[in-house]
Amino acid sequence: MPERGRTARDEKCPQGDIPVPVSVSGPATVSAPAPVPAPRPPHSPRSLRRTGLLVTFVLGGLTATPPLAMDMYLPALPEVTTSLHASAASVQLTLTACLAGMALGQLLIGPMSDRWGRRRPLLAGLAVYVVATLLCGLAPSLEFLVAFRLLQGLAGSAGIVIARAVVRDLYDGVAMARFFSTLMLISGVAPVVAPLIGGQILRVTDWRGVFAVLTVVGIALAVLVWFRLPETLDRADRHSGGVGEALRAMRTLLADRVFTGYVLAGGFAFAALFAYIAASPFVIQEIYGASPQTFSLLFGVNSVGLVIVGQINGKVLVGRVSMDKVLAVGLAVVTLAATALLLMSAGVFGEAGLLPVAVALFVLMSAMGLAMPNTQTLALMRTRHSAGAASALLGTTSFLIGAVASPLVGIAGEDTAVPMAVVQLAAALVAVGCFVGMCRPWNRRTTLEGAES
Repeated sequence: MPERGRTARDEKCPQGDIPVPVSVSGPATVSAPAPVPAPRPPHSPRSLRRTGLLVTFVLGGLTATPPLAMDMYLPALPEVTTSLHASAASVQLTLTACLAGMALGQLLIGPMSDRWGRRRPLLAGLAVYVVATLLCGLAPSLEFLVAFRLLQGLAGSAGIVIARAVVRDLYDGVAMARFFSTLMLISGVAPVVAPLIGGQILRVTDWRGVFAVLTVVGIALAVLVWFRLPETLDRADRHSGGVGEALRAMRTLLADRVFTGYVLAGGFAFAALFAYIAASPFVIQEIYGASPQTFSLLFGVNSVGLVIVGQINGKVLVGRVSMDKVLAVGLAVVTLAATALLLMSAGVFGEAGLLPVAVALFVLMSAMGLAMPNTQTLALMRTRHSAGAASALLGTTSFLIGAVASPLVGIAGEDTAVPMAVVQLAAALVAVGCFVGMCRPWNRRTTLEGAES
């Protein structure tokens, strides 16, 4: 039974302040009776913990939206260039448009969820996502495809930003880090199976059939959210202000140098990851001559590496090793793998075959299992309120930087992997610089002060 006098906010956040009984003057000091807690709604954050497995799968499905929208479509990129009579760099703009939409959409939907709760913006976003995905499959030209992919990204961002905000509603500290790693296990299944499904779809139909399957998946996810994901943000915790209050909340968050450092470190680490996502279909299939099915298999293996390392992070390292130390190791490994890819792509070691390039990509992807969940957790630990705005800044930064990186990987054409490796190495070095220069992980006092604010 909860203690008398504890608020709903305190029960869902164990580190919250416990109210002190009020004394009244008189012959003797008498403590005023503690207020009786208001009845808790049937689907409160506390009740969600008792059905945690179901909530975990729903949130995992929401965070799987980006890899489903991106990765199932990747094996079809070379076919799209032929079907729509476009260049490789132009077709990669469809990825950039989707990423840019996801970035801008999070900036809008995150603060909306702080004001109106999590469910309504999420369901509206999923409905628009389904329509936009269907239109992508019907696009008559590259220009229409880019426009519909932008809309798809705008709507799909609701699942990403609100899933992170829901996690912040329910968890804190080490528990939050472990939950993010668990989500990585579930959402990590999507990049494993999505390219494999995309490759198999291309055996029986064309790239438009990929979007038909994505439409069905979007409908199924919307139905699941409608019936199985209740509201997690209490009315008392919602913001009543409009755009001005949302902007003030974001400005306050960005004024925290350490928070901004984690956001930028995560964003540039994501850019290194997305450089791989955007360029690997051409690198693996066009330069090294692999089939769409072989590419899908290699992509799936790399995603398995990310999932396994993410689980090691959540189940073994979190709570035993400082998250800053784990993040430092992850960024260092990403930097080393990107350096090896650049040296091999430039022919420093002679003509490299598919195997060594695939190994380096596997190491880079696996290290993301250390970098991504810890940057998100460490950033969200800096704020107890405005989880939607904080999640929006995390997602917007990552996707905007990734959108810029996407067209750069094809700037030198389809016959060289050097641009991909250069973008990956540059992004990794900037991520390390932001982490060291802004977060200053050796300053334990700064970390503690941020976690308590």
